[in-house]
Amino acid sequence: MRVLLVEDDDDLRAVLAAGLRDAGFAVDGADDWPEADVMLHVTAYDCVVLDRMLPSGDSLARLESRRRAGWSVPVLCLTALDGLDDRVRGLESGADDYLAKPFAMRELVLRVRSLTRRAAERLPAFLSCADVVMDLARREVRRGGVLLSLSPKEYAVLQQLLVHRDSVVTRTVLLEHCWDEMADPVSNVVDAVIAGLRRKLGTPSLVHTVRGQGFLLGAA
Repeated sequence: MRVLLVEDDDDLRAVLAAGLRDAGFAVDGADDWPEADVMLHVTAYDCVVLDRMLPSGDSLARLESRRRAGWSVPVLCLTALDGLDDRVRGLESGADDYLAKPFAMRELVLRVRSLTRRAAERLPAFLSCADVVMDLARREVRRGGVLLSLSPKEYAVLQQLLVHRDSVVTRTVLLEHCWDEMADPVSNVVDAVIAGLRRKLGTPSLVHTVRGQGFLLGAA
């Protein structure tokens, strides 16, 4: 899942981005709405974590404008304005959740995870291929009934492959959905994660390389 974090405090943005990445999210950062607008036009995000008060002003006006235009990405609003009227105003303007500062990183992760599930509401509770089963609610993967220990990136890549099972998934698609702007598109990060995923899934192999195209999940 890919998250856009809009926060003008550089130190806080770095801390929040690190915490979300540790929880398995791909995170891009912006320090104000103009930069965020550009990023929203070029990248599909599963959730936006939005500081309410930014250098360009109160974010709620821009958020409300986007909602009126039909924009539906889940938004978690962060703010030091925690009065009842402030929370109501935030929700009325289109925020899906409202978290007052200061807050615990664990709570932010849980709230973002809850919101990103909305982006996957069209998916069934379980994804499967052969004897591999992914439980989306529990974030667990089993093969032949045996629980596998996957890294957050391995889980994210496997989810993309399961969603598109029996179809080729390109490296570009995997980078766009499972990594953030810090990933080097010419590096071998995708191949390294695929190699680890193959090793943990065991035999017979289900992840196949389609030369010059990408990867295919399915029985040989």
